[in-house]
Amino acid sequence: MRASSMDTHMGNISIDHEVIAQYAGTVAMECFGIVGMAGMSVKDGLVKLLKKDSMTRGIQVTLNNNKLTLDFHVIVSYGVSILAVSDNLVDSVKYKVEEFTGIEIEKINIFVEGVKVID
Repeated sequence: MRASSMDTHMGNISIDHEVIAQYAGTVAMECFGIVGMAGMSVKDGLVKLLKKDSMTRGIQVTLNNNKLTLDFHVIVSYGVSILAVSDNLVDSVKYKVEEFTGIEIEKINIFVEGVKVID
């Protein structure tokens, strides 16, 4: 089990990285311009849009020195500013995940794996 833990006056709190990834993915999906998380097939190198139940495969959570690093592999909507979408994603995720977990986020890396035209 990969988990982030902290000691409090009442005892130890341990948060599984999968829980952090699920919450961060939910927050990311609320951001304007994000179509979904991307998963890459190692076999053929193709990128595909992940369904909501497997979106955590597009997010990697790392803990170093009690600070989180989040890597997002995303697909953005065609015609939007990638910079504006990325700034919105970073601001939203940083605020909400830090509030949710109580763990400081050191870095958020965004990898735009594709663009999708929305009907």
